[in-house]
Amino acid sequence: MGCYDCCVRCLGGIPYISLVATLLCFTGIALFCGCGHQALTETERLIETYFARNMQDYITLAYIIQYFQYVIYGLASFFFLYCIVLLAEGFYTTSATKQTFGEFRSTMCGRCLSSTFIVVSYFLAVVWLLVFAFSALPVYFFYNMDVTCHTIEVLTETPASINQLCIDARQYGLLPWNAVPGKACGMTLSNICKTREYQMTYDLYIAAFAGAGITLLALLHSCVQLAASQVYLKELKREEEGKSDALYGRLQKDRWGTPCSPYPAPHSDQESY
Repeated sequence: MGCYDCCVRCLGGIPYISLVATLLCFTGIALFCGCGHQALTETERLIETYFARNMQDYITLAYIIQYFQYVIYGLASFFFLYCIVLLAEGFYTTSATKQTFGEFRSTMCGRCLSSTFIVVSYFLAVVWLLVFAFSALPVYFFYNMDVTCHTIEVLTETPASINQLCIDARQYGLLPWNAVPGKACGMTLSNICKTREYQMTYDLYIAAFAGAGITLLALLHSCVQLAASQVYLKELKREEEGKSDALYGRLQKDRWGTPCSPYPAPHSDQESY
């Protein structure tokens, strides 16, 4: 076997669909966990600097942010292992690899493994759909803040109207209702929107939201790929069983001749009563 044939054989054994799902999952989780972690840190800094003067007003938010950062650590570790196992399962179930190692074989362990991955991937996709919806909340908050700042810039000639345009962090549940000042209005809000911290935090939340979407797409992609592989394995098994039965029938016919029935054949000229 030449080098070219060896390379073609190796490339033919790669489960490209599983590889695409794994790369999508790695990319989405990296964006979501990395950008989300940094965005939470910058959010705490913005709230502390511009929306709360007393530490007791945002101490609960600080604990929640810290808790979510620990959750992000766990998600990153879990999905890293899950993606590796998913890719390994793709190598195990791909038909090209089975053709490389010999004739088609579908063991009960392999079918159970594929079914288990389908259930786990479907469950993760449903849970991650909630995470995807939850990650849209900070994007919505910063989008409203950005629209308000743009409106302030348009209405700079009417200071009275500008002072009525505010963003209240207490309305979004970020701070308790007794927090002071709890909101930013007018030119103060416009100055916040021009800071580097605000722009970076907004961009980080958008990237984290996109990462959650990519991860959801990867999970749905893996569900479809695993289900299709399971159906393909069943079809191959049915074809193999059909070929075995046909071969057995031909062998029996060659050995014993045309099989005959022990019962007499019915006569067509029998009278009907």
